[in-house]
Amino acid sequence: MPSVYDTLYSWARRTSTTFAELCFVTSEREELPPTGLIYRLKHWPDLPHHHRTADVFRALSVMSNRPVNRHWILAHSRMREGQLDSLLGRLVREGAVEAIDAAQFLKTTTPREQG
Repeated sequence: MPSVYDTLYSWARRTSTTFAELCFVTSEREELPPTGLIYRLKHWPDLPHHHRTADVFRALSVMSNRPVNRHWILAHSRMREGQLDSLLGRLVREGAVEAIDAAQFLKTTTPREQG
């Protein structure tokens, strides 16, 4: 039977090894340059029947918490491009989303920052 010290030492060794391995795990988050439009839901829209799907509701739920771009929605839902374009067009016309040009957030370096 191992002593308390041996048990704690074994646990600490496993835990610290596990944490060290996590430092080298790549993030699942995609780091894409901000381009195109990003969409933020302003209010919940009145959707027609053909847009009342789980994928659309899931995308709208995320958009109500944070802005997302078209690429993110396509990558994280089963919506086809045509269906997504139709939905986004409707939401913009209805005023339910705010479409923001992500290019305005690109950082520009000034000569002082380069040196």
